[in-house]
Amino acid sequence: MTTLSEQAQRNLDQWLNDTTIDAKTKEELQSLDGQVQELEDRFYRDLEFGTGGLRGVIGAGSNRMNSYTVGRATQGLAEYILSVHKGTEKPSVVIAHDSRHFSPEFSLEAALVLAGNGIVTKLFPSLRATPELSFAVRHLNATAGIVITASHNPPEYNGYKVYNASGGQLVPHEAEQVISNIREIASFADIKRISREEAESQGMLVWLGSEEDEAFLDTVTSISVNRELLQGEAGKNLKIVYTPLHGTGYRPVREGLQRLGFTNVSIVEQQQEPDGNFSTVKSPNPEEREAFTLAIELGEKVGADILIGTDPDSDRMGAVVKDPSGKYFVLTGNQSGAIMIHYYLSQLQEQGKLPSNGAVVKTIVTSEMGAAIAEHYGATVYNTLTGFKYIGEKMNQFEESGEHTFLFGYEESYGYLAGNYARDKDAVVAALLISEAAAYYKQQGKTLYDVLQELYEQFGYFQESLESRTLKGKDGVAQIQGIMESWRTDSPSEINGVQVTEALDYSKGLNGLPKENVLKFMLADGSWFCLRPSGTEPKIKVYFAVRGDSQADSEARMNTLKQAVMSRVDG
Repeated sequence: MTTLSEQAQRNLDQWLNDTTIDAKTKEELQSLDGQVQELEDRFYRDLEFGTGGLRGVIGAGSNRMNSYTVGRATQGLAEYILSVHKGTEKPSVVIAHDSRHFSPEFSLEAALVLAGNGIVTKLFPSLRATPELSFAVRHLNATAGIVITASHNPPEYNGYKVYNASGGQLVPHEAEQVISNIREIASFADIKRISREEAESQGMLVWLGSEEDEAFLDTVTSISVNRELLQGEAGKNLKIVYTPLHGTGYRPVREGLQRLGFTNVSIVEQQQEPDGNFSTVKSPNPEEREAFTLAIELGEKVGADILIGTDPDSDRMGAVVKDPSGKYFVLTGNQSGAIMIHYYLSQLQEQGKLPSNGAVVKTIVTSEMGAAIAEHYGATVYNTLTGFKYIGEKMNQFEESGEHTFLFGYEESYGYLAGNYARDKDAVVAALLISEAAAYYKQQGKTLYDVLQELYEQFGYFQESLESRTLKGKDGVAQIQGIMESWRTDSPSEINGVQVTEALDYSKGLNGLPKENVLKFMLADGSWFCLRPSGTEPKIKVYFAVRGDSQADSEARMNTLKQAVMSRVDG
């Protein structure tokens, strides 16, 4: 590419000529003169506001995360809030942020735009976990919420997630209205904004204190089903290593464990402090074993029974346990979910507290093992599209109809929620619950690895896997679209001799679910695989699931399935 596309050149010119954009930003853009590929990527489009909000690389440009794109998105959100708010009091929004670069600045910018639109903002003064934001929206009866985070993305990213009054991320029909408003903003001059001093003096910017932290921790720790046991020897005997991976989890997870009675907790000191560079890991993602390198070193040193890691905004939790040889085994999201469902529901049943109308909610790409366990305990299982916002939406339906009591929701990507206090995944409650399970079974002489093997023997040898391909930039978007269209228009009739019994195209809105660009193929032997472009990263994800008669059988089935499917994806 030797010259910019018309769209990119038009966007670049608009930024350079806009009098509301500061000189420093324009200098950054002018320093890129001649770097056609870089400018093209920064300006070939506006950073898309998806169903979850914004997420992108930090920097100047229409396709970047910066104060201007944050302000523009917030103006669109403000107009949406004012259009739907019917209350007698002023609408209000709670805002939280994580440890990423510019998170405090972006959260304040959003607050000042909301204030400029007559919307009261309640702002956490320092970093907080995403699930606490979801809780606070509900607890404070706010109209909406915003959290500035890019979850577990690399350090150069930041993001902007929007929550509705129920504490759940915006679902498509809500997001579409916000997107429509954003598109109508012709110039940054259309953004209504007041100064911090004006917002504070007018009572439009309110700084939250420790009361919300206390209320959140009180609620999360109340989910415990064996608190008395933990206050005794069980809590003292379990050796835990925890890493917040430079994010928001340190305070709530450490304090939560302490309140429940876990006194033998070691923190990975190198990863304890917030650090937007995530300098000790390649990626601050507890889905990846590499993120646990330092935790494993510390675990071996102190003889830990379980290692726990949370991502930067503390909505995802990963766990590592000992196998029979004493080596550390990283649980998948599906395995951790199965163990927690089994422990939580079995204890409620044993104590006579398991409701007869209980429900467990999972996503279409999550293992069926958790579903089998939930049904064993009499719970009804519901499937949703990928994304915890859909699980939250299902929880709202249960609350309104009274048909079901929500027990547990989870997705394979390490997101879990027990209890009805939030509408997003919560790594804090997951860290406490899996630690509680580990302590309970240790009293019986079992590790969580042992429990997992027992579950396999009882319910079948389920195995899941995920392959992803990162395809960045404008060309990557086109490649991902091409892969999806190829599988959609030329669906296979069989995979390695196993018949494809059903091809599910969720872009058509199947089973009453919203339309989404996802393809799932069901095979005659009970296996399935699913293709899904990521909504937050430049990736296409391919999910696989099999069920075998033994560990060896399931591994063989998985290898055969993955090889056949990925050879075509990569072809």
